[in-house]
Order: sequence, then C-alpha cells, then structure tokens
Amino acid sequence: MITLVRRVTAACLLGTALTACAATVHPAPRAARPAPSATSAPPTLAPGPGGLTPVFRNGSRAQGRTVALTFDADMTADQGARAAAGEHFDNPGLISALRALKVPATVFMTGRWAEEYPDQARSIGRDPLFEVANHSYSHYAFTDDCYGLPRVSADRMLTDVERAYTAFRKAGVPDARPYFRFPGGCYDRRALRELTSAGVTAVQWDVVSGDAFATDAEAVARQVLEGVRPGSVVVMHCTRSAAPTTERVVRTVVPQLRARGFRFVKVSELIGSWAGGSQAGGS
Repeated sequence: MITLVRRVTAACLLGTALTACAATVHPAPRAARPAPSATSAPPTLAPGPGGLTPVFRNGSRAQGRTVALTFDADMTADQGARAAAGEHFDNPGLISALRALKVPATVFMTGRWAEEYPDQARSIGRDPLFEVANHSYSHYAFTDDCYGLPRVSADRMLTDVERAYTAFRKAGVPDARPYFRFPGGCYDRRALRELTSAGVTAVQWDVVSGDAFATDAEAVARQVLEGVRPGSVVVMHCTRSAAPTTERVVRTVVPQLRARGFRFVKVSELIGSWAGGSQAGGS
C-alpha cells in the first residue's frame, strides 16, 4: 500500500487497504462517451488501445489549481460478521466534516458497504456535494498478489462490478457514476479487458494520502500537502476502523490547500475538463 502502511502485513488481510499498484497497461484517454449507468451521462474516457477500459490518473496540470479528494468506502464481501460485532466500516464524522467545509468529493463505494449502510449510502448519493462511484461489490482483488486481498476470478469481474451498481440502486443511490476503482488499485490487461462492456472509466490517483491504518494525522496531512499538484486525484478512505485519522486530515488539509489557491472538485469535473497534454493514464 502506501508508504506509511506497507509494513502492516496483517492489515492487508482485512481487505480494506487501498494501494498504488504497478500496472502494465497505459491507455491514453480520448474523447468522452456516454455511460450506461448514469442518466445524466457524466463524462467518461473513450476506450484505450485495443478497446480496453480506459484509465484516468489525474487531470490537466495546466487548467487551473483543481484537486479531487476521493474516499474509498471499503468493506469486503466476507466482513459482515465483523460489522455485526461492532466494527465500523463507515465514517459519518468524515462526511459531516466534508459537508461543513463544503468540499465536493467522490466516494468510491463497495456494494457490500452500501448493503451494510444503506441510509448513509443513500444520503451520500443524494447529496449534490458528492458523487458515488464503483469500488466493486466484494473488494476482492482483480489481479494476483494484491496485498493479501482475496481474488475474484476473471469470469466474475464484470458481474462483481454490476452487482455493486445493483446494491447502490437498492440502497437508494439515484445516479452512481460510471467510474470504477480497482480494489487495492491493482489491475492488468486482463482486468481492463474483462470490464470493457461495463462502459466505465477506471480511476486511479497520483497522490497517496497514507491514511489507511495510520495513527499520525499530521504525517498523513503532510504527505497530502506535499503531493498535491494542479489536477491531482487524492486517495483516502471512508472507514473508521481502517482509517481513523482521515477526518482530522481533511480538516487540516482543506483550509491549507484553499489558502494555496486550490479549488476542490469531483472526479467527474477533472475528467470532463481533461485535455491533451495531461498525465492521465495507467499508474
């Protein structure tokens, strides 16, 4: 995972870690196409080379000081017993902080999380400040050797993504975005090929916050502030048990980034304003 938590091997087994992975494919974004899962046809990228699912990493560095904060609401398909025993995979305090600070954000949600917290999923999905995107149903890995996550077979990858959209609809999320974040950030050519018919744009990031399993909010905030550039996509988490410092990090970095002239946007705005010359592509 991130620099601050790669040494936490046991944490990876929780299935909530999200980590920058080396990918083997570098699709080049082109013109937008409509998405089948959202009635408002939010911007997406055209297929990459060979028709593969396109990958977006960050927006233009030359179109203003914008930054997208993204939050992964992680819960794996097999963690129901832990939730029933009192473990908190949600973080309502973080969502309240974003609302109080008036920060637009993109929440990459697993279908299992939406099933566990349908009221929260619906509240986030119906708030115009936020957009809900797909983080798979199961939060199982789409490649081998992805930080201890269980593996979803190739023939189940598309079904896993579609099942998440079904869970969002059942929870009352009216317009989930056609954006997909691979669990663990791990993908390869086969995974991109298996998802082509889903019509999604895979969204990675260029700033790793280091909030997962971190206990030092100041260190996490410093890592974000040092990494953000115009057009950046920052990855954080919306899970109290796995990322207990994130609310404090947000309350620290938001005013400082605004003081530097940054404007917070959703991923859809970065994708929509993307133009030739940005560093979008596989990470």
